[in-house]
Amino acid sequence: MTATRRGLVAATITLAGLSLAGVMLFAQPSSELDEQLAAQVTLILERASPGEHHAHGHGFDSRAVCAVEPFGTEPPDAASLVEVEWVYARHMCAITGESPDWAASVRASGPIAVKLGIPPQVEVPESGAGYPDRVRRLIPERYHRQAFENFQDDTAIEAARERFALATSSTAQ
Repeated sequence: MTATRRGLVAATITLAGLSLAGVMLFAQPSSELDEQLAAQVTLILERASPGEHHAHGHGFDSRAVCAVEPFGTEPPDAASLVEVEWVYARHMCAITGESPDWAASVRASGPIAVKLGIPPQVEVPESGAGYPDRVRRLIPERYHRQAFENFQDDTAIEAARERFALATSSTAQ
């Protein structure tokens, strides 16, 4: 009986370990997908022309350096970049022309919706009175809480800060 009980315990522990490994394995693509989406949306925002930025309600003519943190997709169960139609993300873009100092730079931030395609489509809720309602109209209800949160991880902001320093030092030379 003792050998049977030990075998049962060993089997249970093994099964629990395999289950945990499976969860970790399946959790990996989501993290990887978020990184891919962040990179894609960052490129879209940083490569946008001043005219495209003006269309989003941002009035500047200099280069933008952006941090992006995705919090949702359409479809919500997308598992790869090619499956994603829309990305919902927090963004912060700093403008290089006003000040060489990140802390003093002009910045735009908040939730955005980006349709991945050719060309991509960026939707930014207009600031001012009624802003929370415009965010709620833009972002699906299942992501409303995340839309009003701050960045959860400073990694994207730190990377943008470093790119901003490089961009402003190269324009100063």
